Amino acid sequence: MESLKVIECPRDAMQGIKTFIPTEKKVQYIQALLRCGFDTIDFGSFVSPKAIPQMVDTAEVLANLDLSQTESKLLAIVANVRGAVDACKHPEIDYLGYPFSISENFQMRNTHKTIAESTVVLSEILDNAFKVNKKVVAYLSMGFGNPYGDPWNVDIVGEWTEKLSAMGIEILSLSDTVGTSTPETIDYLFSNLIPKYPKIEFGAHLHTTPTTWFEKVDAAYKAGCRRFDGAIQGFGGCPMATDELTGNMPTEKLLSYATSAKVNSGVKAMDFESAYNESIKIFSNYY
Repeated sequence: MESLKVIECPRDAMQGIKTFIPTEKKVQYIQALLRCGFDTIDFGSFVSPKAIPQMVDTAEVLANLDLSQTESKLLAIVANVRGAVDACKHPEIDYLGYPFSISENFQMRNTHKTIAESTVVLSEILDNAFKVNKKVVAYLSMGFGNPYGDPWNVDIVGEWTEKLSAMGIEILSLSDTVGTSTPETIDYLFSNLIPKYPKIEFGAHLHTTPTTWFEKVDAAYKAGCRRFDGAIQGFGGCPMATDELTGNMPTEKLLSYATSAKVNSGVKAMDFESAYNESIKIFSNYY
């Protein structure tokens, strides 16, 4: 049976919430996710507390997780070299995620750096990660379109894939940052990039409305993508999306797709149900 990697993103779901979620609540929720069998859990970030106050306790959350009974790997987002250095101090973390935008406008909004500056930062992050045997996941923000007026076409995505590959990126997640992707664009990019770069594991970080999730997942999967980011109930997503119904890809929809396509996600149904119920408890007060 073919397999499909599901990367669960509680960090993405929580980071935009202004009311601080108590550390013990985060630990309880992530612990429930660790029992499910997800390939990877994007659990926190080492970024400026001023930029994302919700993630200020990431190191404390990590220190309180019991990882003895899980095979899930941990991913932390970093936005600069300092964050990467901090994350590299923790042997429990397997991946550093870096948001790299091919939109000059969005890169400035997201990390206050130009694309040229961001390239230098990514190179230093790769160096730090390599020294401690961690991998870097590059998120190609605006991978499927650009609503800010910057130049965008599939050739630009291809050019940046080439550059990132040359830098040593082995995992590249194309990010539908504001939900603008179409099945046609998803199919074109994955079906062309995956065969051309066999050493890169391509992922899909898709944002969606409730009515378009299937066509996006289906297009990516049929084009060869096997790594998908999700967040239970679709919580989170980019606050700059123009449609308020646009959110993260709901994890339960990914699992539903895997079942219908007879693909093994590795996620245990009973444990996922328990984690789903935990998500209702933790997020019902904030969304």
